[in-house]
This record gives sequence, C-alpha cells and structure tokens, in this order.
Amino acid sequence: SLIFFQLYGYCYQDSNDIPDTLTTITELGSPLEMIQLLQTSWEDRFRICLSLVRLLHYLAHSPLGSVTLLDFRPRQFVIVDGELKVTDLDDASIEETSCTSNSDCFMEFPARNFTLPCSVEGRCQNMNEKRNLYNAYRFFFTYLLPHSAPSSLRPLLDKIVNATGKHTKWSNANYLFFLYPGLPVNSEFTQKCVKSANTKYKRVPEAFIPDENYRCWPSYHHKGCLLSVFDVNEAIEICDSYSQCKAFVLTNQTTWTGRQLVFFKMASNPIVPDPDKITYVKVTG
Repeated sequence: SLIFFQLYGYCYQDSNDIPDTLTTITELGSPLEMIQLLQTSWEDRFRICLSLVRLLHYLAHSPLGSVTLLDFRPRQFVIVDGELKVTDLDDASIEETSCTSNSDCFMEFPARNFTLPCSVEGRCQNMNEKRNLYNAYRFFFTYLLPHSAPSSLRPLLDKIVNATGKHTKWSNANYLFFLYPGLPVNSEFTQKCVKSANTKYKRVPEAFIPDENYRCWPSYHHKGCLLSVFDVNEAIEICDSYSQCKAFVLTNQTTWTGRQLVFFKMASNPIVPDPDKITYVKVTG
C-alpha cells in the first residue's frame, strides 16, 4: 500500500497474563516529527505533501465511500522511504453527518468554523472530505509547503494553501490530487533560468574533494553542504552566493524529482580520483 502502513503478518497466541494476544508484523517507519521535517529540504517536504494528497483522494473516493479520520494528527502517521503513511485507522468513519438544515452541518475548528449545506437526502454534503482536507491544511500544508519553497512557486503555493484553508475552490481533494503533481515538473523549480556568472571555474573530470566541508541549510548531509541543482549553471550560482565556497563536486546521485546532488567545498585540496564525480574549482586572479 502506498498510503497505509503495510501489514506483513499477524498471529494469535495465549500468554500467561493475557489470553488471545495478537502480534502483528509491520513495515518499519519513522515517527513524524514536525520540527525535524522543517529542517529538511523543500523537495522532501513536498514529497510528503504529495503522499498526503494521495491519501485525501483515496479517503474521498474509497470503496466504502467517503472516509474521515477523526484523529487526523501527525502522531497518526509515519514516514517510510520518504512517503507519508497512515498507521492508525481506529478513528476512521464512513458516516456522513445527518441533518435537517444547514445549521446541523456546522464544523468547528480552533481557528475557523464552517457551515456546509444539508442535502435533500438529509446528509451534510462532503463533510468527511472537507474535515480531512482542513485538518491536512492546519497540521501539514500550512507548515510544510510554503516554508523555504522555491521563489518561483511561492505565489502559487500561497494561493493553494490559503484557498484550502478557506474551503473555497480548492476544497476538493480530487482537484488537489491532479494539481500537486504538476508543480515540480511544469514550473521553474526544475527549469530554473540562471543568470550567467562572471566567476570562472576549472572543470576537473573524475575527481572528488573528500574534505573541506562547510555546513549550509538546507543540506542533505548533516556534516557538509549537499544541495540539489538543475544543472551546472545553478551550482555555479549557489557557489557564488556563499563566500566560503571555493569549489563544488557534481555527483551521479539525484533526488526523487531528478535534480542532481552537489557537494559545495571551502577549498580544493586535496583532489582525489573518483570516476563517478566531476569537480569544479573556482579560478582566482
């Protein structure tokens, strides 16, 4: 399952203290810690939001009908290989609230309240879906999406987050499901237009700088400056923006969106052979 915690097996056994003990074997996941997530790259946080959108879409169109998670909070989720998954379905419900008038369809949250229409069938329209979406907004989207997002995407992300929080035209999980995947592909996020730099760099193929690390944020490496770039021009722009950067190393590793990982270095000594890397050294004088 892409959105639910994977159950590999289970067994019943009797113990001395508790009869009919149930033991389950599940995949290993990491608890969702919001503070740690805010220290990761925007790409990783965007990936988690995509996982959440897929979950919203499934809950709104499940084989059982529209399902709501009554306890929709970070503690109900784990991270598995960079994806968000649900671990606890004890508080899931498929019952849409019955009503005789719109006033019966009142949803109350700490920061905002909503009143939904009462259908002719006597049910609050889309209450399960809208409850899930607003909880996803207030616990996840509002923190993970705008924070340190690429500048070219911020206006669109702000528009999405604000509209989602107000339950306006982007309140439908199905619409969000199709909207979000287009962001990293069709935007300047992966097709960044970089100004030509005046600084010159010497290209050294099949070479790596093992030391001379410095820390930057956000970095994929906790002891160095490892960032993702679209191409060499973007790596040059980043290196030029750091006063301590004197060289950078292109690796053959990419992020989940296809951007290349690059180490940025304070100096270029020593340079050692490495067939999988290319080093660029800033030319001085």
